[in-house]
Amino acid sequence: MVIAKLAGVALAALLLCPGPAMAQSAPADAASAAEIRAKVAAMAARMGKGTFAYEPLVKDGETIAALEYWKAPGKPAVHPDEAEYALVIEGAGTLVSGGTMVEPAETRPGLVEGSRIDGGSTRRLGPGDVILVPAGVPHWFGIEGKLVLLGMKLPRK
Repeated sequence: MVIAKLAGVALAALLLCPGPAMAQSAPADAASAAEIRAKVAAMAARMGKGTFAYEPLVKDGETIAALEYWKAPGKPAVHPDEAEYALVIEGAGTLVSGGTMVEPAETRPGLVEGSRIDGGSTRRLGPGDVILVPAGVPHWFGIEGKLVLLGMKLPRK
């Protein structure tokens, strides 16, 4: 009986002891629709006659969701080690993806650009459309006036 009481007291004491504390996590980074509209307007104003602007929107260390504002097409691109996910925010355009990159050249680490894409599939883009270009797949955006994307690169595992 004494052993049972001691065991009960020991268990109660153990349950009352604080356990190891968990470290506080940082809150999620977020942007409201109003903040996104304001950033897009500011990007357009800063661009002037430029044809492309990039603005990080939310981030967590190396992971960044950014706005891309296009007024004219860039070169066809391949990201060998990253998929590219994007949501069309404003404007319209065309996505050509797949096929074969012609005259590929690494322009910076993680980016290969070419003169054109032979073959590939064409898809019209408008607000609300979602794109996921797998790592290593050639892609190019045709622009109709402007094309604003919210996108992020996803490392290949």
